[in-house]
Amino acid sequence: MKKIGVLAFHGDVVEHIEVTKKAAKNLRLDIEVIPVRTKNSLRNLNALIIPGGESTTLHKLCQRENMWEDMKRIKNIFGTCAGTIMLAKTIHHKTLDQETLELMDIEIDRNAYGRQTESFEKNIKTSLGRMHAVFIRAPKIKKAGKDVKILARSEREIIACEQKTGDNYYLATCFHPELTSTMFHEYFIKKIYQI
Repeated sequence: MKKIGVLAFHGDVVEHIEVTKKAAKNLRLDIEVIPVRTKNSLRNLNALIIPGGESTTLHKLCQRENMWEDMKRIKNIFGTCAGTIMLAKTIHHKTLDQETLELMDIEIDRNAYGRQTESFEKNIKTSLGRMHAVFIRAPKIKKAGKDVKILARSEREIIACEQKTGDNYYLATCFHPELTSTMFHEYFIKKIYQI
């Protein structure tokens, strides 16, 4: 049985846990999904999902719990919104002491789509299929490296991408797929199982 953790400090934690369970059920796979709040809970994970929220707060809480270096060693990571910021190698408009995991070859602009009140929804076309997407204080992916595969764009802006580096796999979205669909979670699980 594979074990997937959801970073559980804040953001759509419950939504990610539930949609991951539903995605696994759709794929007829038996997966354990656990909330992650401590260094100890990172042990023996096959994958980690980093939800949206406030990226600087997530960074500080992970540092406080001494989880940062262990998170970098997880083979499969899926970041949504703030999670995408945390995966990026380069970040624009970061706070003074903000760090990222520096795992994906992407450049991110924090909160580039505007404030909470400027959040929006739209139907998008992805390489996985069409879906309804929710953008909440979303970041923009300004640039992607040559090994990054783009999965979705919105008016030329990259809004979903993936990168395989050796045995490691990273998936990132600027929107919140956990709110509207199991599509991206199913895709992530398939990558973990290599199916």
